[in-house]
Amino acid sequence: MNGGIIVPIGRDSYHAEAVFDSQGDLSIYMLGQDESRVQEVEQQKLTAYVKAVGGPDAQSFSVEPAPQDGDSGGKTSRFKGTLPVALRGQAVEVTIPNIRINGERFRVGFPSVLPGSHEGEGMPAVMADDEARALYLTPGGIYTEADIAANGNQTGNQKFRGFVPKHDLKPKVGDKICPITLTKANPQCSWIVGGKTYEFCCPPCVEEFVKLAKEQPEEVKEPADYVKR
Repeated sequence: MNGGIIVPIGRDSYHAEAVFDSQGDLSIYMLGQDESRVQEVEQQKLTAYVKAVGGPDAQSFSVEPAPQDGDSGGKTSRFKGTLPVALRGQAVEVTIPNIRINGERFRVGFPSVLPGSHEGEGMPAVMADDEARALYLTPGGIYTEADIAANGNQTGNQKFRGFVPKHDLKPKVGDKICPITLTKANPQCSWIVGGKTYEFCCPPCVEEFVKLAKEQPEEVKEPADYVKR
């Protein structure tokens, strides 16, 4: 959709996609039970609460309706807000305790980055070029010279330049999942390790997996094992 983090609302009755940018702006796109469908909701001013991950008490900020082209009169499929200055550029957790959808009230919360997966400022950090070359272009463990050649003799920084991740926290049975976060994998974010193709949710996970293959190869499973059961 928009490269954000998709979270359920209610018992998968609806979904929301949260998109953070580097300036601290937050866009929330409303989706239906089927995440591929846009969901229009009542225009309403929302109060959101945000805190740094592991930080002290939350601060409040306003999230306003920002209708997209095609939204019906009095309805919106998008909301926008701006994080408090002190929290911009940090990994944060946002909670909206009250949003009305089709006459019902719901609570929704989401992080700016996937919990436990990547450190960084809103978006996963990019490895420095010299570190990337050392990681991707030297063999080790089950990561071989043949793998390096099969990956085009390039680093993840080079292959995935301009890649926009879409983190789907709720893969369906049968979906391929990222070996690092266990969220839904993206076929456009793949890497060959041990002569086999693995799919990931975003480039930093590729880095972590290549490190694992070189340093703890016994921990690497077959690609077929990274499927939602």
